[in-house]
Amino acid sequence: MKPLNRTLLELAPKGRQLNLFRKPRWNEALIQGFLFLCGLFSILTTLGIVYELGKEAWLFFGSGQVSLVEFLTYPRWQPQADEFGILPLLNATLMTTTIAMAIALPLGLCVAIYLSEYASLRARNIIKPVLEILAGIPTIVYGYFALTFMTPMLRAIFGADVVEIYNTASAGLVMGILILPLISSMSEDALNAVPRSLREGAYALGATRLEVAVRIVVPAAISGIAAAIIIGVSRAIGETMIVAIAAGAGPNLTLNPFKAAETMTGHIVRISGGDLSYDSIDYNSIFAIGLFLFFITLILNILSQYVVRRFREVVE
Repeated sequence: MKPLNRTLLELAPKGRQLNLFRKPRWNEALIQGFLFLCGLFSILTTLGIVYELGKEAWLFFGSGQVSLVEFLTYPRWQPQADEFGILPLLNATLMTTTIAMAIALPLGLCVAIYLSEYASLRARNIIKPVLEILAGIPTIVYGYFALTFMTPMLRAIFGADVVEIYNTASAGLVMGILILPLISSMSEDALNAVPRSLREGAYALGATRLEVAVRIVVPAAISGIAAAIIIGVSRAIGETMIVAIAAGAGPNLTLNPFKAAETMTGHIVRISGGDLSYDSIDYNSIFAIGLFLFFITLILNILSQYVVRRFREVVE
């Protein structure tokens, strides 16, 4: 067999020397540089956010009035009395998130399984746009929907003396509707990514469509489903307008979902809209809460990446 270089030289036109060096592709270089700048911009933006939050939070903790241990463990948040314990705000945030995921997770997964394994093309063309419409509705509209529709419905069912006008239950239920399209869309993508050969092999062994969906497809797509769940939790924790309108406007350490309680994001909205002097401890507490929210989201993202890698290795 002739060497490759010699063969190429023989095929080259006579009188012309064949250039075997790589030719510069300026278009690809420009596109690569643009994508690099986009990635660099996102990284710098994240670092800028962390810097600003950390700088203002340092003024909060560096004042000497509040320690980190007190901030994380004290059960009352009363800035007027110099009591800055984040537990009431964290408790309300976790309550609304739990209620939201209790609605969004089973419904979203069922919708994803139906669209992936059962739905006809016509049904998909109807359901998918509806889910996209739900995802595109402004969250402030969801907030007033929770206050004017969900709360009266809960008060009619459980009693007006049991359910307060502002409560975490109505906010959590409507947040579940908000997160439903996110869970269903990501889960459906994960289910559709499962190789068709797994389904055909199960059908060949006599499995029913339900058995294939539940015992074959869902376990094979567990990495994508787990990532969808964690991202849904992050979305629920960071939701602002629904809880600011429907959950309540005062910190309250309670496990009763029918009582008013203020979440971390709701508190940031209420305090930032008030008349606070710059560099006061009340003003700096907003950034401490924001930094705490940032670390929660960061931990959830790291957990999501770990879960995806872990279960993907198991499936492979």
